[in-house]
Amino acid sequence: MSRTRSTTWWLSATAMISAGLLVTGCLNNDPESVNDDEDSGAADAAPAGANEEPGEEVVIGFSGPAAGHGWMGAITQAAQEQGEEFEDVDLRVSEGSDDVNIQISQIEQFINDGVDAIVVLPFDGAALTEVAVDAMEAGIPVVNVDREFSSEFAARTTILGDNYGMGVSAGEYICERMEGDSDAVVAEIAGIDSLPLTQDRSEGFEDALSDCGLEVSNRVAADFSVAGGEESAANLLQAAPEIDAIWNHDDDQGVGVLAAIENAGRDEFFMVGGAGSANMMREIQSEDSVVEATVIYPSTQAADGIRLARLLAQDRAMEDLIQIEVPREIQLHAPVVTADNVEQYLDSAFES
Repeated sequence: MSRTRSTTWWLSATAMISAGLLVTGCLNNDPESVNDDEDSGAADAAPAGANEEPGEEVVIGFSGPAAGHGWMGAITQAAQEQGEEFEDVDLRVSEGSDDVNIQISQIEQFINDGVDAIVVLPFDGAALTEVAVDAMEAGIPVVNVDREFSSEFAARTTILGDNYGMGVSAGEYICERMEGDSDAVVAEIAGIDSLPLTQDRSEGFEDALSDCGLEVSNRVAADFSVAGGEESAANLLQAAPEIDAIWNHDDDQGVGVLAAIENAGRDEFFMVGGAGSANMMREIQSEDSVVEATVIYPSTQAADGIRLARLLAQDRAMEDLIQIEVPREIQLHAPVVTADNVEQYLDSAFES
């Protein structure tokens, strides 16, 4: 079983989001006002106030990879905008880098500066684990975003997209569209195969297809870039003369995928995208494209990380939970966007 499905003691973010968590909420700014009586029941300890209300000023450091494509650029932009919204937050954003040594040095600088909290979207989670542990041991809470560290001791809270769930959502949509046609030819254009997130997406996709009697007939991997998507899609289309459905893991590389499809003059199939870019949503709206759907992979994860880091640094709690602590892990939902609901998601989508 993949780690993303292990929910024994982790919080389900779907329930949190449905309750409006991270948007508005209550908290307790005065720890002494929390009822210490152990016999008083959890409801009596529920925090009061509002998460949006100013608290003590805190310094939060943010480090992420270079904005090499639309989704990553949107991650950093959303984090910056979230920091600017809070008058009690001094957000310090390091220049994005795909060099793990540079990112390690950025975290080390945050530690030396004595920031109150750190939000990290690591280029390589394993490589940044040690320095994140150093931050935690220095008493600085770390919020890990998207790409997990290799130690549970490296972060106070982790915010994840649901990569396995993305694959499941894409597979279930294709199953529904194929209406049980066991002869349907399903193709997959993955991201970087060496990344756990790609492996999780493919696993979820395969599992969902298996439930309706389908399987991946043709599979290629790209690299989350436009050029990589075009090259991989061209190879796929050449190898597979007939296709019924394609799932492309990433909407940024999907720009290249669509270029390859146009160059090949193919339109006998429909395509499901991944991540939820605005341009793919416009393709869906046009109703004149092979793109019928895309699966959301939220580009707001780091912004959520800023919100949680602020609460952690201020020793504050969250609304919509009986417990009075920020959760240990949050996993976001992976909904499918179609022509029926695209208007709901378009305004918050990122540009590829």
